[in-house]
Amino acid sequence: MKFEREINRRRTFAIISHPDAGKTTLTEKLLLFGGAIQTAGAVKSNKIKKHATSDFMEIERQRGISVATSVMTFEYNDHLINLLDTPGHKDFAEDTYRTLTAVDSVILVVDSVNGVEDQTRKLMEVCRMRDTPVIVFVNKMDRDGKNPFDLIDEIEKELNISLHPMTWPINSGKDFKGVYNLDTQSLLLFDAHTKATDHTVHINHLDDAILDKSIGEKDAAQLREDVELINAVHGELHVEEYLDAKKAPLFFGSAVNNFGVKEMLDTFIRIAPKPRSRPTSKRTVDVGEDKFSGFIFKIHANLDPKHRDRIAFMRVCSGRFQRNTYYKHVRLEKDIRFSNPYSFLARSKDIIEDAYPGDVVGLFDTGNFKIGDTLTEGESFFFTGIPTFSPEIFKELINKDPMKTKQLEKGISQLTDEGVAQLFTQFGGNKKIIGCVGELQFEVIQYRLLQEYGAACEFRSLPFYKACWLTAEKKETLDTFLRFKQQNAAEDKDGLPVYLAQSEWFLQTEISNNKDITFHFTSEVHK
Repeated sequence: MKFEREINRRRTFAIISHPDAGKTTLTEKLLLFGGAIQTAGAVKSNKIKKHATSDFMEIERQRGISVATSVMTFEYNDHLINLLDTPGHKDFAEDTYRTLTAVDSVILVVDSVNGVEDQTRKLMEVCRMRDTPVIVFVNKMDRDGKNPFDLIDEIEKELNISLHPMTWPINSGKDFKGVYNLDTQSLLLFDAHTKATDHTVHINHLDDAILDKSIGEKDAAQLREDVELINAVHGELHVEEYLDAKKAPLFFGSAVNNFGVKEMLDTFIRIAPKPRSRPTSKRTVDVGEDKFSGFIFKIHANLDPKHRDRIAFMRVCSGRFQRNTYYKHVRLEKDIRFSNPYSFLARSKDIIEDAYPGDVVGLFDTGNFKIGDTLTEGESFFFTGIPTFSPEIFKELINKDPMKTKQLEKGISQLTDEGVAQLFTQFGGNKKIIGCVGELQFEVIQYRLLQEYGAACEFRSLPFYKACWLTAEKKETLDTFLRFKQQNAAEDKDGLPVYLAQSEWFLQTEISNNKDITFHFTSEVHK
């Protein structure tokens, strides 16, 4: 394998969680360990005191939430880590779903106080669909939360995943004293005042008198009892079970105090999967192939508002990507070269000369790319498994300033290319319909159209329940249906026909009355 060393040292993963579980804070601590930043931005109570490094959009800094996936690259212990910090808010779940197509593993953050929440369940469903290996980090152990055994039961039951404890907490809340590392048989003591990461006590075995001296006889006795039970139930971790997504290593800590994070990171480096081979429309592309291939999983306009730039985020899947080299844009069937490809640390960009499988590269885009586009060294295929989901809320886009029509059209085109929302155009007219997963997306679109494009708009609610993509063996069958259902017919950005159903009853009626037409609830790009 030509690039074996480079492939083996790469780890590409996403951090996912419910909002406020501490995901962005954990991201910052990982960057600190990698030496990528010197001070972390603290995200507390949805108010950012020092703006979190990974939240780069103005609206994110104002509201204290992540609404777009951030990409960060840093080195740690001779490994190159590509970390993707995803939005936790449910309204931006589709961005997270697509991000999960570009990573090889996931760290799932669970709040010890609130346990498993709705968004956590949905994210884990996507991980299970793709058999993505997962490590679980139970955060906020310095707060009064759930009993760790109860929490394990809840996570396993709710997320349909089998956990394997790697560290074990000694109390929680104000009585939290630290964690015991089951793997190294060492004790990590917690001190909320110093926020130090190196208060490690090495003990030869659990009967060691140092344990009683360090945490007190009562807690030492409880820890011995807990560890005996854990060892009896779980035994040793078999890495293959983790890589096959059958077991999820479990860690406890407090991200805001930088406690328990290094233990998880060191284990992650040791066991997490290196870049893997990936399916395409024609064949499986082996990660060790000599020839370059990659796909676009995210597009972000105006990463730097001063320069009006548009960046396409590409995951390298095979071979070596090189600056100033021509590659085939498969959908457009033309060759493109990139003079300034970037690696990222949130908003700061560094021009790179080359990249290898697992790397995420930012490509300056003049409008050539859509999510799901594939680049190769000449072969024609598309990487598969990058779905578009049916939106849940539909609104008509109303232009408030006719003098800015061009800016509005350019803005909504670019923002929907990013995947922030979906754009449908009604048949027989120019009515533009925006489909989103949640209300917050409309706020973000309105804000960004005004701030980045100078276009003022408003939204008018529409009575649609679901968008379905339509296919039929005979074109005439589809044309007839669309002609009769003009009020509910539209096309998406790619010109594909879509039926906008007013309710589940209407949808089921149309499905049963039109046996020659297939109604699809997702549309995979380049299907």
